[in-house]
Amino acid sequence: MTFLQEFNARLRALLLAVGVHVLMAALVVLGTMNWEPFRKPQNVGLTIEAVIVDTSEIRKQREEARKAVEMEDRRRQRNEELERQREREQQQKKDAEEKRRRELEEQKKRDAQDRLQKLRMERERKMEDQRLKQQRELEQVRAQREAAERQRKIEQERLKQLESRNEKELQEQQRLQREAAAQRQAEAEAREFRAGQMATKSDNYQAAIQQFVTQNWLRPPTAQPGLRCTLKIVQIPGGEVISAAIAGTCNGDQATRRSILAAVERGGSLPYRGFEDVFEREIDFIFIYDGD
Repeated sequence: MTFLQEFNARLRALLLAVGVHVLMAALVVLGTMNWEPFRKPQNVGLTIEAVIVDTSEIRKQREEARKAVEMEDRRRQRNEELERQREREQQQKKDAEEKRRRELEEQKKRDAQDRLQKLRMERERKMEDQRLKQQRELEQVRAQREAAERQRKIEQERLKQLESRNEKELQEQQRLQREAAAQRQAEAEAREFRAGQMATKSDNYQAAIQQFVTQNWLRPPTAQPGLRCTLKIVQIPGGEVISAAIAGTCNGDQATRRSILAAVERGGSLPYRGFEDVFEREIDFIFIYDGD
């Protein structure tokens, strides 16, 4: 209810109450008046008239007027209360609608923020995945380069080792060739010397041992002509061999060396009879094989 409406309602109630009081006063006045204006005057003696006014009716009317005013006041108050109640309800409805509207707006804002946050997080995740992918690819490329560099160094080292080995083999071949040439020269000189001294018993003894070992020798396939091996043989009188070992240079392989030692030990005893005067307990024997 507005201020103007409330003012009009109060004004009507006041006017109604005033009207009721005025009406009651008029009834009282009219009840006490003598309405005989055309009555002839009577000359009588002094007469005192008394008018009895029924005050109970006046009180009744006043009570009814008061009750009417109270009822009007209660009705007016009830209407005002109902109006205020409606206004409160409308205001509460408006407040609820406003609250709901604000909540919806806040919810929309939160939803929008959540969507933005999700989009941001999704974009960041994709960027992180892309960064990790690029990093893995870079690491793979780096690892491939490092592996290629290691392989290159390994190949380079192998090449160096191969060149060094080839160089060493070449030097070893040259050394063996020089030794072989020196050996051949020494053998030639020895042959010349043996040719001149073959008649001596010592040369005959060496020749007998050479023949004895050669006869007992089982030549392996790896033995090549030009073989020269120096052996140290320990024997006792009678020619029984105690031990034999490679004591000097030998250009044969391991199989050839073992076969020569086996030939010495296989015979059991070296030639002795007839060579007693040149017998020696320890002798250095050069085994020679120049081919069949």
